Amino acid sequence: MTDSKKSFSMNNLTAKELSDLVKLVFAPRSEDRNVLLLTDVPNQSVQDIDAWRDRRRIAQEWLTLFSDICDSLGFEKIELAYFENSGSDNANFPQHAFFWRGAAEDANFSLLQQEGQRFDLETKLSETQIIFAPTHFSATAPLKLLAKQLGFRAASMPGFSRAMIPALSINYEQVHDRVMKIKTRLDEATGIEMVFEVDNTTYDFFVDIRHRSGHASSGLIREPGTAWNLPSGESFIVPYEGELAEASKTEGLLPVQFAHELVLYRISANRAVAVESVGAQAEIERQKLRDEPAYGNIAEIGFGVLEPFGIKPVGVVLLDEKLSLHIAFGRSDHFGGATSPDEFRDPKNVVHIDRIYLRELQDRIVVKTLFFANPDGRRELIMADSKYTI
Repeated sequence: MTDSKKSFSMNNLTAKELSDLVKLVFAPRSEDRNVLLLTDVPNQSVQDIDAWRDRRRIAQEWLTLFSDICDSLGFEKIELAYFENSGSDNANFPQHAFFWRGAAEDANFSLLQQEGQRFDLETKLSETQIIFAPTHFSATAPLKLLAKQLGFRAASMPGFSRAMIPALSINYEQVHDRVMKIKTRLDEATGIEMVFEVDNTTYDFFVDIRHRSGHASSGLIREPGTAWNLPSGESFIVPYEGELAEASKTEGLLPVQFAHELVLYRISANRAVAVESVGAQAEIERQKLRDEPAYGNIAEIGFGVLEPFGIKPVGVVLLDEKLSLHIAFGRSDHFGGATSPDEFRDPKNVVHIDRIYLRELQDRIVVKTLFFANPDGRRELIMADSKYTI
């Protein structure tokens, strides 16, 4: 066994910690009987990596831990299921998934086809009350949409790793209070005014949030028909996308740092319509916009709140976006927006991708100021120099 595998096996929740997490997050009800651990597997198109193997191993370890706490929580059935990866974040589920008795770290789609027990995934989800989904590619969008249809509650955990275990042990009641402070302000506002500073140059970006309400993802997943990220701690809103009679007023210049290169998007009517910077990554992004205009949709403005709780970035969006401001491109329908997979020319290109404004991740970019603009003319300062002021 390698040193990395030793460290993997030594760092996980205890049975009591898992029980406490389930009680806090889901507040189990008498009718909650079936729990599903759901994870994706590599195939010929997407090769396995160590972090993915360990994520599946974590799911299998939780299956074992649940056997110790199942009765005390009132659950009757705990299952671990696998499905073929979608190839991109927030694409739809395949029709079928599999049960398999082998070591989770060895699972792949070819092996499951040969040895697994295939079943209709949507049918299984309809029979399940609580779902944990530690996946390689984010399944948040399909889980949210299916939760509304089928009534389950789901914790979507894309990219989950052992480095995130501490974030499962914070007080999510306190996180909820912090998240709601931002959500109530988003509900009142009609616009978000941002000024970014990059190498002593400033860029203005305005986001139109008329006709929209804020969302609270605080880590409490207690209502049937809901699915949220875990770890969690953010309030977010989908910008107005212009689906009504008038055009969206979202416009300006939005900087995003890739490694050390700055990519500067020109935003008009809530879409990135051009890339105004020069560089290798700029050309990649420019081509993406040519190939898939829906990729340029501004899909979410999110405000993560976990940094004051002592949580640090780990290099995975699931956790890192919960620490500060993030702005997403692409699909928005799973959050109540107007841009669905049908807007994309190629189903394989369907994406909802977050850009996170943390100095550890984009060290050239400072969120100089961020105001919420209210319909009565009031402007409230929410962030200054990349830190919250509320």
